Amino acid sequence: MTPAARVEAAIGLLDRIIAAALAKGPPADRLLAEWFRANRFAGSKDRRAIRELVYRAIRACGPIPQTGRAAMLALGESDPSLLLLFDGSPYGPAPIEEGELVAEAGIAPEWLVERLSASGIEEAEAAALLERGPLDIRVNALKADRDTMQQALEAEILAAPNGLRLPTGSPVEQLPQYVEGLIEVQDGGSQLACEAVGAAPGETVIDLCAGAGGKTLALAAAMANQGTLIAADTDRGRLQRLAPRAERAGAVVAETVLLNPNRELEALAAWHGKADAVLVDAPCSGTGTWRRNPEARWRLDDAALERLTVLQQHLLGVAAELVKPGGRLVYVVCSLLDEEGAGQVDAFLAANPDWRASPPQLPLGRMRGTGVRLTPFHDGTDGFLIARLEKPC
Repeated sequence: MTPAARVEAAIGLLDRIIAAALAKGPPADRLLAEWFRANRFAGSKDRRAIRELVYRAIRACGPIPQTGRAAMLALGESDPSLLLLFDGSPYGPAPIEEGELVAEAGIAPEWLVERLSASGIEEAEAAALLERGPLDIRVNALKADRDTMQQALEAEILAAPNGLRLPTGSPVEQLPQYVEGLIEVQDGGSQLACEAVGAAPGETVIDLCAGAGGKTLALAAAMANQGTLIAADTDRGRLQRLAPRAERAGAVVAETVLLNPNRELEALAAWHGKADAVLVDAPCSGTGTWRRNPEARWRLDDAALERLTVLQQHLLGVAAELVKPGGRLVYVVCSLLDEEGAGQVDAFLAANPDWRASPPQLPLGRMRGTGVRLTPFHDGTDGFLIARLEKPC
């Protein structure tokens, strides 16, 4: 493909991504994968170039663009060499017309910028949310040690005890260390969230929002496969992906539990008041993960945010019923909005005055309310609020 043809292909993909964002349809990475499967003429270099153009254009636009072409023209304002490719050549974009629509630059839609600012995220810290995310891995302590892996992979050491950072774009899943279950892809901040749980051998630990089990595997390693580890989630498809991952990692998960929304305690009746620790990695807006999913900021609106905060409050209540006296609840969101993070924790403590906050002692982060906040700008991780709450004996 010519450079101009790559730009035109990226514009078409951006149109699909914009439409999907408006309709709450498939995410950008899925749309890209579908397009690449359907257009085999695009070679590996073409695919890399098109993907790069698409994500650069997404990051260049604050509010959702009117069209993919308007988004690409916005990117062209910071990279004038792109505008030279709007030359009308075969398979390339049509020439630029005078006064043509250009998408608005910025961090996010204005209402969301205001919410971030009210939560202490603005200027340089907000801009860092749109930088390209690093490639972090967690060394699986059940099978390997970090020093050996660091030397073998020539990786950077992270603050998380088992964390390493590889060059962006490294083909991790092709590495023998990955195939053999010695390493897992996991952001350094996510690893620290697992550290905050303090899971120990012999304990009963519940991962209440386990998803595909990234944090569950980290908890299993921390427990040295000794004790009772429960992985629960309402998403059957994601939960089913845990078993093969656990087998590859050599991780023992006592039970996976499929939950019915709003009836979670029924499925978890056997563990009421028996858990030493419950991890609530709650569904959230994902504002802390924009480096990896920049189009997510186009999908969020007030109504969606309100639904998420209601769900988070509900999950905190469920978790509280599972924790035994003297046990702990660790609440985590990959959001930097206070209404999902520090505000939720404050509301829980106000409604449960016998519980107390016990902020986790982490090597990175700063206090936000009674929790610890990690941000890309200050900590080089995805954005998180991590809070640890203790139930009275």
